[in-house]
Parts: sequence; structure tokens; C-alpha cells
Amino acid sequence: MEKWVVYAIISMVFAGLTSVIAKFGLKNVSGDTGLAVRTVVVFLLVWGNIFFLQGTKQFRALDRGAILFLTISGVTTSLSWIFYYRAIKMGPVSQVALIDKGSIVIALLLSVWILKEPITLKTTAGALLILLGLGVIAWK
Repeated sequence: MEKWVVYAIISMVFAGLTSVIAKFGLKNVSGDTGLAVRTVVVFLLVWGNIFFLQGTKQFRALDRGAILFLTISGVTTSLSWIFYYRAIKMGPVSQVALIDKGSIVIALLLSVWILKEPITLKTTAGALLILLGLGVIAWK
């Protein structure tokens, strides 16, 4: 198995844990307050990873374009987290998480359109099943 697949699987497990654990933490506070606490922890862990495990040499490789796109990504991540935390504060994690994972389809479409990544029949079928699942969730 390729290393990126292993990383993706580990990410999937932690992302699944995150939502349920966060719901417990939001019991008496707003989604925004919970997100602020979470963001401080993320900040400390990410910078700890850089300084203690990765080193800072990679910062020299950053050019203006990379900084611009990473900044835009930071803005979109922040907006995603803000609305996600507000949603899990008010609604059931099981449904919020499923709706949120519709982002997979958006990422797929953008990767084909902007990054010119190839799309296979299997990937298309998976995306359609995700959309079908979102339809089932939305159906009353």
C-alpha cells in the first residue's frame, strides 16, 4: 500500500473521532468557542511537528504563489470549520458529518476541472453514490 493511502486512512479515522469528541466539548459552549480552543491545539501540534520532527528548512522553498494559495486554503479551512462547528453544536453529528462529506464531490470536481486530474468510472460511481447518500439524508 502506498504511503499516501496509509496517511489518508489515518486521517479518515481521526476525522471521524474529531466530530464525536467535539460534540462532547460543545455541551456548554458555542461552536465558535469550541473551535477557538481546538484551533489553539491544532496550532501548537502543527508547529511542534514542524520544529521537532520536520525542521524549518522547507520554509525556504515557499514562494509568493505557494504562500498565496496556502493563505487562501487557510481562509477556506477556517470558514469550513466555523460552519461545521456551528452545525454540530445545533444538529446531530451523524447527519452533519454526512453532509460535510459532500465536500468530497466538490474536491473531486475541482481536481478534474482545475488540476486536470483524470476521472475514472469507479471514481464517478463513488461520487454519484455520495450524492445519492446526501439525497437520502435530505429527504424528509
